[in-house]
Amino acid sequence: MSELGHILTFPILIPLVVGAVLILINERYHRLKFAVNMLSTLSLLVVSIVLLLITEQHTEVTSQVVYLAANWQAPFGIVLVADRLSAIMLVLTAVVANGALLFSFSRWAQVGVHFHTLFQLLLMGIHGALLTGDIFNLFVFFEIMLAASYGLLLHGYNVVRVRAGLQYITINLIASVFFLIGIALIYAAAGSLNLADIAALISTLDDSSRFLFHTGAAVLAVAFLTKSAMWPLGFWLPNAYIAAAPPVTALLVVLTKIGIYVVLRLYLLFFGDHAGASAGFGTGLLLYGGLLTMAYGIIGLIASQESNRIASYSAIVSSGTLLALIGMNNPAVLSSMLFYLISSTLAVAAFALLSELISRIYPTRNQVLAITFEAFEVDETHDVSSGYVIPAAMAFLGLSGMACALIIAGLPPLSGFVAKFAMLHQLLQAETITLAAWMFLILIISAGLGSIITFVRFGIRSFWASHRETPPLLKLTEVAPIIVILMVCVGLVVFAGPIFELLERTMSEASNTPMYIERVLGQPATGGNA
Repeated sequence: MSELGHILTFPILIPLVVGAVLILINERYHRLKFAVNMLSTLSLLVVSIVLLLITEQHTEVTSQVVYLAANWQAPFGIVLVADRLSAIMLVLTAVVANGALLFSFSRWAQVGVHFHTLFQLLLMGIHGALLTGDIFNLFVFFEIMLAASYGLLLHGYNVVRVRAGLQYITINLIASVFFLIGIALIYAAAGSLNLADIAALISTLDDSSRFLFHTGAAVLAVAFLTKSAMWPLGFWLPNAYIAAAPPVTALLVVLTKIGIYVVLRLYLLFFGDHAGASAGFGTGLLLYGGLLTMAYGIIGLIASQESNRIASYSAIVSSGTLLALIGMNNPAVLSSMLFYLISSTLAVAAFALLSELISRIYPTRNQVLAITFEAFEVDETHDVSSGYVIPAAMAFLGLSGMACALIIAGLPPLSGFVAKFAMLHQLLQAETITLAAWMFLILIISAGLGSIITFVRFGIRSFWASHRETPPLLKLTEVAPIIVILMVCVGLVVFAGPIFELLERTMSEASNTPMYIERVLGQPATGGNA
């Protein structure tokens, strides 16, 4: 598969080149810039699907595609690695990115400058973080990703966005410092920056080097758990979600899951069963930190009134769930965890886009009245009949909102229910159920109940208390992305069997660290030159 390695450069080079070209196009030519950006983002979706098919075309345990940059054999040169897990994350990113970009066409891409360039650079950073096999280049791509997200968060700036943006930038810059310190400590302990090489060396470290390595990993965890919004490090997330434009909020949902992906990847590589005395290091932090994050998210979710705040705390609950499952160190739940990651990311991203459309039927004056009526138990009566004809726009908003609510809450028949049922089934199948597992079961059920309460209350205020006589105006470019994302969630249910088989192969491969080490370090340079 070495001859196919060049395809790994496409997800990085395409947004890099297109982002540079978009700078040269004047902002007055908005449609041209959008067309170039859209073409690039669609091509990235095609490349991601092709890469997933390539990694899936063989039936053996491993199917990694390895690319040696500059023809230097690992661990001495820069290496890109793709497997089923990274390919799935690439496809997920591309689906959300295409939806967010199409949604931005009619309004949000025009309220500031260089939106399209920042959009492409953000994708470049995400793709590089998913494909790199080097921990320092992981830092580089993360900084590219975060630098682009700073500009996008401030896009169409106002006072609220500036305040949230400054907080977001400050927190992530501090996290980046921890990231760099952690890399330095790991390099001092292992003498390498290549992920496969570090994984191979961990079991051979002496006590002093192992302590230094664990210290570096702990410092590195501060950076990634901040980006993954683990409590109490994720306090920045609600303000960022509320302040950002809806397409940017959808992308921020993906960024949070990229942090989860890196935590999972590094945990499997560095602290799996192959790691000797380091095996299982940090599982308690991930487990109980995830449980606390779930509890924090549930409380915030129930207390939320605005749609963006509901989306933010739904994302926090999702992150806590994923971190807790990683911390359980139970291989049986990993495929269900990945299914849940995909489903929750799509649902929260769709709701972030939908919330801006729902706000058009719910003027500020009516928001204040609705809250006042609820607080003082005012009995509002009308002489008109209770039967109203529901326009197409209202029907779309109501049905889409209900679909997002069902997925996030984990109710049948959509993908959220399948994901939660699979997780609970795997946990209850164990011979002995630990206290932590019982705590997780209670919290995941509580999260569903909290989501039901929040979305029912939000739906009542949005659709019954709005008193709008005319339906809101919706454009096709705003409606289509939400429909497509939700239809993908429906597809997850319809094809749940084959998808779970793919995810089981994916996590089995990702957990096989010795095979990853052999594949990366054994990849010969072209012509057999070392």
